[in-house]
Amino acid sequence: MNHSFDYIIVGSGTAGSILANRLTQDKLHTACVIEAGIPDTSMYIRIPAGFVKTLYDPSFLWSYETEPSDSINGRSINLPQGKLVGGSSSINGLVYSRGQPEDFDDWAQMGNVGWAYKDILPYFKRTEKRIGPADENVRGRNGELPITNPDWKSKLCESYIQGAMDHGIPRNQDFNGVVHDGVGYFQRYIYKGKRVSCADAFLHPAIKRGGVQLQVNARVQKILFEETRAVGVRYLQDGVIHDVMANKEVIICAGTLNSPQILQHSGIGDSTDLQALGIPVTHHLPGVGKNLRDHFTVRLVARAKNAASINELSRGWRLGIEISKWLLGLPSILALSPSMVHVCWKSKPELTRGDIQVLFTPASYKSGKNYELDDFPGMSCGVRQQRPNSSGTLRLRSANVNDKPIIQPNYLTDEVDQQVMVAGIKIARELMASASLAPHFHSELVPGSHCMSDEALLDFARTRGSTSYHLVGTCKMGTTNDSMAVVDSQLRVYGIQNLRVVDASVMPQVPSANTLAATTMVAEKAADMIKGKLHYS
Repeated sequence: MNHSFDYIIVGSGTAGSILANRLTQDKLHTACVIEAGIPDTSMYIRIPAGFVKTLYDPSFLWSYETEPSDSINGRSINLPQGKLVGGSSSINGLVYSRGQPEDFDDWAQMGNVGWAYKDILPYFKRTEKRIGPADENVRGRNGELPITNPDWKSKLCESYIQGAMDHGIPRNQDFNGVVHDGVGYFQRYIYKGKRVSCADAFLHPAIKRGGVQLQVNARVQKILFEETRAVGVRYLQDGVIHDVMANKEVIICAGTLNSPQILQHSGIGDSTDLQALGIPVTHHLPGVGKNLRDHFTVRLVARAKNAASINELSRGWRLGIEISKWLLGLPSILALSPSMVHVCWKSKPELTRGDIQVLFTPASYKSGKNYELDDFPGMSCGVRQQRPNSSGTLRLRSANVNDKPIIQPNYLTDEVDQQVMVAGIKIARELMASASLAPHFHSELVPGSHCMSDEALLDFARTRGSTSYHLVGTCKMGTTNDSMAVVDSQLRVYGIQNLRVVDASVMPQVPSANTLAATTMVAEKAADMIKGKLHYS
C-alpha cells in the first residue's frame, strides 16, 4: 500500500464516508480511510429489518457499556456502536431526522460562528436525495443519500396519528421541513426496500472513482506528531503495525465514543488523567471525553387487538408472505425502521418549541431481550426528552487501546430532565388512550395501571429506560472561552496543527432528533472548510 496520502480519515462511518468522497472529488487529492471493523458485505445490512440482528451482534459492533449509576437504579446500559464499513449507518434504525432549526441556532449562540440554521441548511440539502413531496427551499433533490417515506402502513399507526391530532397535535407531513412539531411518519434512508448506508452512498462510489484507499480490520493505536503537528496515524492490522503519513491533515471520524479515546491515547486530553495512566501528554485539553450527551428513552407497551401488529406478521406463514413481498419489491415489514410514527410536542403548553418525542411502533418487544418480539399482538411508545441537560464523561481505563473505556452518561441526573421525562410518559399514555386508537387498544402492560404517581413514573424510567444510540458531545465544538471545548468552529483541535475531529462528538448539544442527518451535515460542511470553501449567507 501507499504510505502517504493527502488526508488520513480515521473511521468509515457517516462522516468518514462523506469526507472521503468530497475531499477526493477533484481527482487531484488522495485519502486513506482506516476502519477498525469488517467489510459491509452481510445481507443483514441490506435488509432494513436486519437491524434486529446487527445491533447486538458483536461481529458488527464496538460492544461498550456504561458504568452502573444510581440515577438509573444501579444499572449499566449497553452502548453498541457500528464497527464495520459504514459505521452505525450500516446497522442503525434508519431514521433520517434533522432536528429543529433552533437547535443549530443554539450552537451559533454559543459562539460557534457559521453553525446557525441558515448557515448549515445548504449542507443538509447537498447530501440528501429527497424522494417524495418536499419544500425544495429546505430539502435536497440531488444528493447521494435517498430519503423516502415508509410505503408499508398499519391501521395501528393511522389510528395513533388520528388520536394525536384529536389531542390537538397537528399533522406534520415533513419533520425535516421548517416546522418540527406535530405527528407523522419518520423518513428513512431506505430505497427500493433496502438500506442505503453512508458507505453505499458516498464511500464505495469514491473508492470506485479512485483516490481513496480503504483499510479494514485496522485498529488505530495513536496519532503521530512532530511536536504539536499531526503528521500521520499508527494502526495495527493483522498483527502488523503500520504508519501512514498525511501530507495535509489527519481527520478523526471515529464517533462519539471512539474519537475521544483516540485523542486520549495520543496524549490529547486532561493531563492529570493521562499522566496517571502513563500516557505522555501531547497537549492538555481537559474537555476531551467530557460533555457526553444522549437521548434517554423509556418504552411503554400495550396489548393490541382488532389489527395485525408486526408481532404476528413476523411469524410462520405470515412472515413467509412478508419475505415474498420484499423480494418482489412490494411494501413489507422487512423494509421498516424500528419506529414508524413520530410525535414532537411540548411538555408544557407555554413552551415555544417541542421538548419531548414520542415514538410509536405497531410492535412490542420482550422485556430484557434484544429486539425479540412479544408472542402477542402488541404496540409500543418510546418517550424521550429532546434536549437533555444531563451530561457525562468518557475516560480511558488504561493505556491499553484494547481496554474498554469508562463511560458514565449520568442519565436523568438533572431535575428538569426528570420532570420532562415524567410529563412525556403522561402524554404518551394519553395518546395511547385516545378514542381513535381505542378499537385497537386492549390494555397497558408496561408500566401498567399500578404505576400512576410522578414518583412511580420516574422510578419506571430509571428502571427500564435505555440509550437511544444518539451519543454526542465528547469532542465539543466551542470558543476559546469554553474550557470544555475540544475543537473550534472549523473543527480544528485546539493546540494541534493539521488535526480535526469530524463526527457527532463535536456537537455541543444533542439535536432534537436522531443524529445521522446532523452528522451528514457536519461532514459536508467540514469538507468545504477543509477545502477552503464556505457557503455562508
